[in-house]
Amino acid sequence: MTGVVFLLIVNVAVTGFFAAAFAAVALIGPGQRRAFWFAGAYGVGMLTPLSEFLLPLSPIPEPFAFISYASFLGGPLLIPIGLAAVHDAPRPWRAFWIILGGGIGLRLVIWHWDRGSLPYELAYQLPFALGAMLASRTILRLPERRPLHIAVAMLFALIALQFLAKPFLAMAFGSGSTAATYVRSTYAIISQASTAVLLVAAGLLLLLIVVQKAIGDSQAASETDTLSGLANRRGFDRQGQRLIARAARDRLPLSAILFDLDHFKGINDTYGHAMGDAVIASFGDLLRRSAPQSAVVGRIGGEEYAVLLQETVGQMAWLKAEAIRVALPATADAGLPRVTVSGGVAEWEPGESLADLMRRADRACYDAKGAGRNRVHSADAGSVAALSVLPHNRAASAI
Repeated sequence: MTGVVFLLIVNVAVTGFFAAAFAAVALIGPGQRRAFWFAGAYGVGMLTPLSEFLLPLSPIPEPFAFISYASFLGGPLLIPIGLAAVHDAPRPWRAFWIILGGGIGLRLVIWHWDRGSLPYELAYQLPFALGAMLASRTILRLPERRPLHIAVAMLFALIALQFLAKPFLAMAFGSGSTAATYVRSTYAIISQASTAVLLVAAGLLLLLIVVQKAIGDSQAASETDTLSGLANRRGFDRQGQRLIARAARDRLPLSAILFDLDHFKGINDTYGHAMGDAVIASFGDLLRRSAPQSAVVGRIGGEEYAVLLQETVGQMAWLKAEAIRVALPATADAGLPRVTVSGGVAEWEPGESLADLMRRADRACYDAKGAGRNRVHSADAGSVAALSVLPHNRAASAI
């Protein structure tokens, strides 16, 4: 067994392993189905070493030479499609078809050119370099870019440079006068070895990205209330602890609002639980639209909602809560019963835990209900006293 044959067998095993690994991740659940793009990329790529292994054994090597080229170009081109799909970004289909079609067409044009010439080698390797550049470009344009994504982008840039360097290595070491003699050349050993190393590196990093994304999606699903689309109690507490730590570290203000829909049990009893669910979802949508992007918003109980506002003092939080209270009747979806909401506001005090902060906001909300409902009270004595004595409509217009 020659060194090249051994490397071809290794490459078959490596590509097969990654195809199986990505397929296994894709089968975890419906949310991970997009990992099949990577399984397909490595599955198609596996045809390349298989074809090159069979090529010198066949009396008609041309079909194997074509399959080797097409699969080595088409398989990796599926990687940027998969990266975009996993991250819900636009898929670069136009670039995919241009590179794939152009590469195959170019290969047919140079089919009978002198394999030992630099123009042939440059034309042969150029589509592969463009495919690697497309993968790097796709990663750099993702809305979510973590250090791992940057590492993958840099790796594919390195792969592109490797393809551009291969023509000069072929000139230096000789790539064989035919596809069959290529397998026995020194250049083939260098090419297959470098490809094996980069295959493993790219596969491992891509697998880490897919697994990281799967874990993140699973955590988000476990921390999201399916009815309102907001964070559930677990998600609210986890994100809230992060805001408390930031407020303590940077000595920034932080305020909490707790909302409780008024007479919600009566809505369920009068209109049915389906209508009650619609009211829950409608108010959740109002909070999502009204809260700043930096806020943490959650449904923490049956008809209870909580909002944490970064860099916000108690007065401003009270104004925000009052604006939401006043806006609720006007923004309710058509066909829903008229609903009001009571709220409680508390400003974070240094050294206070999230549980203590929410407990004070809850007491203020309880006081608002005791005072007649459809109003917002503050737990901080005097901090919003001037505002809280205004008629409700005047208070809302002050925002």
